[in-house]
Amino acid sequence: MTNKQSNEDGTLSDEEIKWLVRRAKGGFAITTTAAANVTEHGRGWEGEMGVWGDHQLPGLTKMATQLNETGTVSLAQIFHGGMRAPKSLNGVQPVSASENTEDGMDGLYTRELRHQEVLDMIQSFTDAAVRCQKAGFHGVELHGAHSYLICQFLGSVTNRRKDEWGGDLMGRSKFLRDIITSVRQATGPDFIIAVRISPVIEKAGIFLHESLELAQILCTMDIDMLHISCWDVFQGVEGDEDGPSLTKRFADVVPEHIPLISTGAVWTSKDAQWVLDEGADFVGVARVGIAHPDWPMHLDDPNYSPQRPPFTEQHLLDVDLSPVFIEYMKRWKNFVVGGKKV
Repeated sequence: MTNKQSNEDGTLSDEEIKWLVRRAKGGFAITTTAAANVTEHGRGWEGEMGVWGDHQLPGLTKMATQLNETGTVSLAQIFHGGMRAPKSLNGVQPVSASENTEDGMDGLYTRELRHQEVLDMIQSFTDAAVRCQKAGFHGVELHGAHSYLICQFLGSVTNRRKDEWGGDLMGRSKFLRDIITSVRQATGPDFIIAVRISPVIEKAGIFLHESLELAQILCTMDIDMLHISCWDVFQGVEGDEDGPSLTKRFADVVPEHIPLISTGAVWTSKDAQWVLDEGADFVGVARVGIAHPDWPMHLDDPNYSPQRPPFTEQHLLDVDLSPVFIEYMKRWKNFVVGGKKV
């Protein structure tokens, strides 16, 4: 979960390590870091965790060591902002699969990555994964969701390339597939590779039928988990609201040997059980874990329904959010008392 607690050079702060380790101690089976950038100029926001330089290794090692001591499976989520890496933050023109723009880019267009730059970017993801392995993480999650760079390659609107990295789904997924292949070759068979995708982002040109096909393609590769980021697992599919859930649709096409993670708006034990009943192997959470670090410990109670937001600043301090993180969470509607309202 984005928390903006890292230092300017991408190194981890003690506050960021403390907050995440607290969740691992709370019983989460898998504990995944915030999105960590693989290049110096691909940052999406201030206070972002970095995995692009060896100077970040001591902090990464400290975090991985403390996470692993709890018995959790530790994953570092790695990404590049692409068109969501603003010039105002990075000092360079943003890059993407093609020329793109969106709100927040100050009217700037991205520069299309040249062929060699695509290869260099694949190597940056690979180097970052190797760095995470050296630090002691059990694996990485490749963040191919939420309109960041990998997602921009996957989308038919954001990727209009005419070369081998564009065109049909096989072409548009080549960037992600080549990252998977490269990371696996560099890290070996025992390092976990999870892949996170968004089922639908229409403005990027990502539609459900292709995402289901992509899931099947990825599951033929040497990955260990597939993670679908649904935002709201209970929301029906537009145009087929009475049909199967997103979780069910992916569970029907993902082979049994690949664990499926489904995430979005889960809060209670009944919510979690519903997602499992729909076919997921793991239930992912973010916001409830921010407020309730020991959430997994209560799931044996079928009626467990933890306090919902808004939360006081004192409550969040007590569960190891720093003041910086709390200020960020005030931007989420109705999450913090005195923060943004609907």
